[in-house]
Amino acid sequence: MSPLVVAVVFAVVLLLVVGGFLVIETYNSVVALRQRIDKAWANIEVVLQQRHDQLPALVAAVHDVMGFEQDVLEEVTRLRAAWSPAQPIPEQAEVSAATTTAVRSLLFTIERYPTLRSQENVLTLQGQIERLESMIADRRELYNDQVYRHNTRIAQFPAIILAFVFAWRPRPFFDAEDAASKRPPVELRGP
Repeated sequence: MSPLVVAVVFAVVLLLVVGGFLVIETYNSVVALRQRIDKAWANIEVVLQQRHDQLPALVAAVHDVMGFEQDVLEEVTRLRAAWSPAQPIPEQAEVSAATTTAVRSLLFTIERYPTLRSQENVLTLQGQIERLESMIADRRELYNDQVYRHNTRIAQFPAIILAFVFAWRPRPFFDAEDAASKRPPVELRGP
């Protein structure tokens, strides 16, 4: 065999090995990102379920005292009923953001009633709901970071080729609805 043929064979084998390594590394990194996204979403669902379970207790604890604030209580109850873990992520995100807005309105309303603020069960429930809202925000940030990394990765070369081959699509962000960025309207009515 001539040295030229050996060099060409070596170059082709080297290119195949490097190309194969790039494909495997890219595939594995995208799969890892997809798994992280799924894990991050599962963590969000845990906290959403906890909030879903805690809201009736808070509404029940303040219902009698806040009889004339029925609209706030009904909105929280309506949104709690609207949430379903079976919905697609964008719909869950929308309901979650609306629920967060309604819960903040409820907590703001509770602040205005000294008799409610002095009840230990209301304070405990309020603290638990506030903690869950904070956890949702933290986990949402982590989820969106993983989605950003995934979506960026599958849009770059060489992953874009594999994205086409394996039908990888960008994942949806957990966006807050536009209304969530605005202060909720609060009507100050006396008891």
